[in-house]
Amino acid sequence: MSNVNLAVIYYSSTGTNYQLSKWAEEGAKETGAEVKVLKVPELAPQSAIDSNPAWKAHVEATKDVPEVSLNDIEWADAIIFSVPTRFGNMPSQMKQFLDMTGGLWFNGKTVNKVVSAMTSAQNPHGGQEATILSLYTTMYHWGAIVVTPGYTDPVLYGAGGNPYGTSVSVNQDGKMVEDVEAAVKHQAKRTVSIAEMVKKGSQ
Repeated sequence: MSNVNLAVIYYSSTGTNYQLSKWAEEGAKETGAEVKVLKVPELAPQSAIDSNPAWKAHVEATKDVPEVSLNDIEWADAIIFSVPTRFGNMPSQMKQFLDMTGGLWFNGKTVNKVVSAMTSAQNPHGGQEATILSLYTTMYHWGAIVVTPGYTDPVLYGAGGNPYGTSVSVNQDGKMVEDVEAAVKHQAKRTVSIAEMVKKGSQ
């Protein structure tokens, strides 16, 4: 049984990355990890949310999901981030939260955190890889250990074969195009497994 603390930190406007996060939670719990699914605070004005029925419905449906805090970063041995792409970059909501971790970074609290990332976009070439890499750039500054899925399991090919992290395309109806559930769970289990090695090695 794993003794790894995993934080799954996400931003989702209409629910795709929330679903990815829930699958990651399921996969990690199968390893025995202690898991928290946490959302970053919403920064968009209420008028923008109200103008999009799917966005408004998702905000209401996830109102009880706890918001992430800096204490959650300290608690976690491993972190999986899940974000949609915004012009090939992470959303401002996630960037705002990461920008607040400077104190933790300064005090060495982010060193050797085991991290991985997932994303979504409206089409396969909508910036999915770039978004994950943009998030990993911050992780390099953290001194974190980035764990990617690479091509460590055949299930990844059916999900599109993104070696940086699971990514999924979403059609105009908000439905996922690729079947990525198994890939997400594999990525979560791999992240926990590496975190377990790191944690045991430091004890």
